Amino acid sequence: MKPSKLGALALTVLASLLLAACGGGDPEQAASGSTATALHAQRSFTSVVSFGDSLSDVGTYTPATVIPGTDPPIYLGGKFTTNSATSRIWIENIADKLGVTVTPAEVGFGPYSTACPAAAQGLASTCTAYGQGGARVTDANGTRHAAGALTVPIKTQIARHLASFQRFKSTDLILLWAGSNDLLWELEQDPTVNPDSFVIRLFQIQAQAQAGVISADQAQAQVYLALLASQAAMKAAALELSGYIRDEVIAKGGRYVAVLNLPEPTVTPEGAGIAAASPFLGAAMSSFADAFNTGLQEGLAGQPVQLIDIRRFINDVVAHPAAYEMVNTSVPACDATKMATITNGAVTDGFALFCNATRKAPYNGLRDGANVHTWFFADGNHPTTGGHKLISTEVLKQLRSSGWLREQE
Repeated sequence: MKPSKLGALALTVLASLLLAACGGGDPEQAASGSTATALHAQRSFTSVVSFGDSLSDVGTYTPATVIPGTDPPIYLGGKFTTNSATSRIWIENIADKLGVTVTPAEVGFGPYSTACPAAAQGLASTCTAYGQGGARVTDANGTRHAAGALTVPIKTQIARHLASFQRFKSTDLILLWAGSNDLLWELEQDPTVNPDSFVIRLFQIQAQAQAGVISADQAQAQVYLALLASQAAMKAAALELSGYIRDEVIAKGGRYVAVLNLPEPTVTPEGAGIAAASPFLGAAMSSFADAFNTGLQEGLAGQPVQLIDIRRFINDVVAHPAAYEMVNTSVPACDATKMATITNGAVTDGFALFCNATRKAPYNGLRDGANVHTWFFADGNHPTTGGHKLISTEVLKQLRSSGWLREQE
């Protein structure tokens, strides 16, 4: 859960290259869309509208990944996956299948940003991918916000869509996936970022117990109360998200709304490492995800939404990789050491936003032997191109089962 050195690589080059990043270079880093489709909608969807965090970010921070001095600019990444000219995340895969185009609602970093960059190409109606890395449900202070990440929360993402389009259309396919950064907020180790995180509270309780200020029994009781408080905070975030879906999406025209639940955090490479080092903290992380998903189920009960159990699906992929044509579900495909060399030490944690998978390129950051189609995780938490493909296939499968989509005849 260490903060990225995103700002060190970005701020010196972003201002002059922002426009070029939005309208030039590799267009597939900032947009998706395909005339080929194997599905069509029962109700003829004309737009994919998505809200979320890094798992749904189609290129918000692309300018921050530019290689300094390249002209035309070359971007190491832009999406939180294994980046290349043909990489797609699950949102884009679904849009491709429906034959529609989706582009970022905002592109930028730090004090610089551009709303709907595709508008310059006459594609303003496609700027409906609002997901941003680091975004939380309600609080604008998301993961890496202090380093310059925009982290516009889901609440504001929805408000911005309504400001641009007034209402949701009956032909919008609306996708929401959030909560991961609210969980990371509870695991924050830097007291200057979140002094009330669960992890910081554990440190404080441990220090008091070691100093003899409180007894072992008192420490145990305080840890239990801290655990309950964090679980309550996660459930509250889910109920807030449910309220936005009910009052700002469904009540304002949204008819086809699919909501993905929170994945199991301990099956990711980073989460598995934390759980191995501290089974107690691993169990706490799982309980936070449980609390969030329970809040979603309660908050959306009786609402006309499709709740996608992506947690069960990813658990099954990790447990039975061969069944999904995966060969590795435990090791990140992105190589932190290679990426540190490529970025001159600016990115040292293998963060997928900067992970390039272009074959034979000198800035390729993949681990030796890694395959973006058969390794599931790009970094400690984010899927590869192949991982996103599996997720989109599962979401489409569940949407078909709901009757919203059907195979092309």
